[in-house]
Amino acid sequence: MSTPADGPLRTAPGTGGDDHRSIGDLLRAVTEDLSTLLRQEVALAKAEAKESASSAGKGAGLLGGAGVAGHFVLLFLSVALWWGLGTAIGNGWSGLVVALLWAVVAAVLAVVGRRSLKSAKGLPQTQETLQKIPNAAKGHEEQNR
Repeated sequence: MSTPADGPLRTAPGTGGDDHRSIGDLLRAVTEDLSTLLRQEVALAKAEAKESASSAGKGAGLLGGAGVAGHFVLLFLSVALWWGLGTAIGNGWSGLVVALLWAVVAAVLAVVGRRSLKSAKGLPQTQETLQKIPNAAKGHEEQNR
């Protein structure tokens, strides 16, 4: 048995007494836990960023397609107007039908692309868990629940 002059009581290794671990052991455990936590947060951020970037990329591609389709709308409307005015009746209507078809394609691509861009959520889970770190570092993990 230790006396007060010997310093704090310590349990023998392997006896399961965590109440009196050395400061070095505690610091090592905190460092390991913090390292694990940071690695997990980085992995979570990567996964969320990949998902968000994929959704944003799809939306951007669809909006790019809407831009190309919009360009064709202007091209065929211009041809239809030119041809319609040139002959007054007849051949111009075929160009107008093609232009209207491209207008429908552009509208559909724009709506789907815009919806896809709005669904990109960023990194919500990472933000939530990062807000819990200060409480966990202070030993107040119960406040995170």
